[in-house]
Amino acid sequence: MKAIVATKYGSAEVLQLQEVEKPSPKKDEVLIKVHATIVTAGDSELRRFKMPPLFWLPMRVYFGVRKPRINILGQEFSGEIESVGKEVTGFKTGNPFFGSTQIRFGAYAEYVCLPSKYAITIKPDNMSFEEAATLPTGGLNALHFIRKANVQQGDKLLIVGAAGSIGTLAVQIAKSMGAEVTCIDSTEKLDMLRFIGADHVIDYTEEDFTKSGKKYDVIIDVVGKSPYVRTVKTLRQNGSYILGDPTLRGKVKGLWTSRRSDKKILFELAGYKKEDLVHLKELH
Repeated sequence: MKAIVATKYGSAEVLQLQEVEKPSPKKDEVLIKVHATIVTAGDSELRRFKMPPLFWLPMRVYFGVRKPRINILGQEFSGEIESVGKEVTGFKTGNPFFGSTQIRFGAYAEYVCLPSKYAITIKPDNMSFEEAATLPTGGLNALHFIRKANVQQGDKLLIVGAAGSIGTLAVQIAKSMGAEVTCIDSTEKLDMLRFIGADHVIDYTEEDFTKSGKKYDVIIDVVGKSPYVRTVKTLRQNGSYILGDPTLRGKVKGLWTSRRSDKKILFELAGYKKEDLVHLKELH
């Protein structure tokens, strides 16, 4: 089969189209013929190996010290089942499928094998293969942050860096729950955010949200760009501040704030659960 292979760490030029061995499913795996995949920020960070210092060494050991041991990238996909292992139930050959490859990666190929317990499920009929491939990473993280902050109907929610895959899905999930959503991003992205349901938009190149005097029940910083101290001050009592891309310093500050006040600073990363992907599919 053909696959896009990362021959070493570096810029996009390290990626090469190569002929590689087609995988065969183990007893608990499904073999998927890939129809669509997505280039995510995570793929690019791994290809360049641009990692936060806290994660650099363990990630390098896992993925390969001199060159990538996991050399076919791709974190999310859609396609159809080619075959299933003998212990797999609930899926059969020909099922249209989508999901996340999680830490296996491998979606930049004609075929990928994944354990049936992974966050993978049958694609809904009213979603194209291209649309389905965009959902898992952004959707699962967005759902996790919304749940972690316990967003409720009527809550005032602020999303920093709202125009990415996590932010756009967080907007739509929060609106379906009855929250009032304010989005922060750059000028050219504001119309799109209004289109998908944002109640208010802020152009960060023109306005500092921490100086407006407005208070929020929940703040989700997807990109890690909000000024910590001033952002905490914009939270209401018992409010939650989600650090979606935390640094070690941010974690230490968050633990201190959570201990010393009634405001919760949260930075737990999302798990990739099959039932959560099914829930997202049902929201579509």
